[in-house]
Amino acid sequence: MWLNNILETIGQTPLIKLNKVTKDLPCTVLAKVEYFNPGNSIKDRMALKMLEVAEQEGKIKPGGTIIEGTSGNTGMGLALAACVKGYKCIFTTTDKQSKEKADILKAVGAEVIVCPTNVEPEDPRSYYSVSKRLATEVPNSWYVNQYDNLANRLAHYEQTGPEIWEQTEGKVTHLVVATGTGGTIVGTGKYLKEKNPNIKVWAIDSYGSLLKKYFETGELDQNEVYPYISEGFGEDFVPQNYDMQYIDKFEKVTDKDGAVMARRIAKEEGIFVGYSCGSCLQGMMQLKAELKPTDVVVCIFHDHGSRYVGKIYNDQWMMERGFLDVKTFKDLVSGRGSQKLITVTPTHTVLDAVNLMKKYDIENIPVFDGEANVGAISAQGLFDKILNNPDVKNDTIATVMEKPYPSVAFDMPVERLSSFITKENGAVLSKDESGSHHIVTRHDIIQSLSK
Repeated sequence: MWLNNILETIGQTPLIKLNKVTKDLPCTVLAKVEYFNPGNSIKDRMALKMLEVAEQEGKIKPGGTIIEGTSGNTGMGLALAACVKGYKCIFTTTDKQSKEKADILKAVGAEVIVCPTNVEPEDPRSYYSVSKRLATEVPNSWYVNQYDNLANRLAHYEQTGPEIWEQTEGKVTHLVVATGTGGTIVGTGKYLKEKNPNIKVWAIDSYGSLLKKYFETGELDQNEVYPYISEGFGEDFVPQNYDMQYIDKFEKVTDKDGAVMARRIAKEEGIFVGYSCGSCLQGMMQLKAELKPTDVVVCIFHDHGSRYVGKIYNDQWMMERGFLDVKTFKDLVSGRGSQKLITVTPTHTVLDAVNLMKKYDIENIPVFDGEANVGAISAQGLFDKILNNPDVKNDTIATVMEKPYPSVAFDMPVERLSSFITKENGAVLSKDESGSHHIVTRHDIIQSLSK
């Protein structure tokens, strides 16, 4: 049987047991993998619900324009609904969000306006303020306001909560959500607690957000607010979708820990998730001392990793922020002190190269003609040639040299360096910041990976 449109595929996402990342935990951990929704995130649920309620209440007319401030995922859900229902979309977002999110919104017909992150919500440049202003200027428009629109949490009360209850056969003991607008955690938590008041609901927050302190003290402390890199959760105000009676605990996760955990989930579980998913699981892991063998924990995995390929799944981006603890070409050569690169020229003899290898106990020598990397000499290659013709030792390097060693970036991770090392090629070269050449050999890589 066919479906009438893409919106009918929203919901009924799978609940998948985690096995490797959580192997040291005493309990069962299940991931509600929301990227199976057509817009690849949980926000499809509340986007459609908010639009349906707006239509019922006459807040948007046929051919109207949907206006919202969104980090990308809500916008995608709204854009899909707009495609089917015949509306236009204008979305404001922040410059900290991944470029992929804005590009995807444009791909489905939305207009996207990027606003600065590091301004107060009341600042006329903020993405909150710009979206509100547009809603007053654009005729026949509807300002969604997902933060204070209670149809947001209603969607999860009606859909996400019942799905989790049914999929766990009522055995769920903990719900863990990286929370932003509050709709997912409050709507889902409310439903589950009505089924079983003993279910614990844990909210995962980011450093730089004021939600945790507000939950614990009731104080809106702007001193808690500062820029952070994590996406899709945490807030610098308290949206009206929050009803703290349905939340038992808040836990904060660092930008680095959330990013690293997302990569682990993708690599170890084969579930390609977004930033907040890593933060959600990391927050739960930080609270593992409170879990016991009979517990069944459900973590919400909000969205898909494709939204973050330029960020947390990009080694360079991770290294620039100190998030990726990997050894690089630079690390390998730094451990040698001030040892100078040994080279030969095409006019040197084979015997010259052999003597240098003996003197410095090396097996790979680059061949330079001035500043140009023109070839290479390896101990194995020379051994084969001298074995076949002992007189070759008097020949020039130009007659026996092999292909030049590949040149790579000075900060290339060791794991990527290894792909350049082959049976025929035993080393790679790179230049440091001052322009000096360095070499890393097969032996260097083997030694580094064994430590």
